Amino acid sequence: MTTTLIIMAAGIGSRFGTGIKQLEPVDASNHIIMDYSIHDAVEAGFNQVVFIIRKNIEKEFREVIGERIAKICEKHDVTVDYAFQDINDIPGNLPEGRTKPWGTGQAVLSAKSVIDNPFIVINADDYYGKEGFKAVHEYLVNGGKSCMAGFVLKNTLSDNGGVTRGICKMDEQNNLTEVVETKNIVKTADGAEADGKVIDVDSLVSMNMWGLTPDFLDVLEKGFKEFFEKEVPVNPMKAEYLIPIFIGELLEQGKMSVKVLKTNDTWYGMTYHEDVAAVKDSFKKMLENGVYKADLFSDL
Repeated sequence: MTTTLIIMAAGIGSRFGTGIKQLEPVDASNHIIMDYSIHDAVEAGFNQVVFIIRKNIEKEFREVIGERIAKICEKHDVTVDYAFQDINDIPGNLPEGRTKPWGTGQAVLSAKSVIDNPFIVINADDYYGKEGFKAVHEYLVNGGKSCMAGFVLKNTLSDNGGVTRGICKMDEQNNLTEVVETKNIVKTADGAEADGKVIDVDSLVSMNMWGLTPDFLDVLEKGFKEFFEKEVPVNPMKAEYLIPIFIGELLEQGKMSVKVLKTNDTWYGMTYHEDVAAVKDSFKKMLENGVYKADLFSDL
């Protein structure tokens, strides 16, 4: 069965080089976070990779990342495809002066023509760990429709400042009922708080790791048209079509069911510049502990 890894990488800077967090090496072999995500997805059983990028960075992206990944994937019978997020690819007119991209919902929609099987969608610059990929893959290949990897809040916090997290509410069957967007969550001596309110560090949070099927893309497309009719006229410069918000609306209307699959892995991201050193240190420890090999893809 074909299953697809979608990597949202359209936010990578238009000029490749220093200072772009998605391209910051995290180990001595110059691997970037995206390499580890691809490794973990292939190890879990995903056999198609789709990069969502912008057309104007295609040449550099292929040179720096794509061609190298394509060679590795070929050895493991994994195909690589591209989809292009374009600000003009919309069910309406581009508001005059709009330069801001339309968000993750439109990003995933841009890959509709290259996906005809269950898929997992992730951010290019986040490290999710192996467990989430395995759980989502298993759920999808066994006929599951929609799921989400739920990370333990304490495994996603930064030592360097506050973060925004979508805290999950679930029923007894671990079906998602609501995602509560919570801003400025900071670590404290005995847990975490947001604006003075204590937050349960064992709560599950959404880190934008969704398992979905092609049927969802039709619903997403219909929602994008409605978004253009209702949201864009009200906020033409900044309205964004975001997957978590859209899924939240579908849950509220009883039009979708999402299974939350708990993962105990630590999530790493580079929210703050100071996070870079800590993330590199974490990868160093994982390599020392044999979680990965220095020659990253050699164990597949």
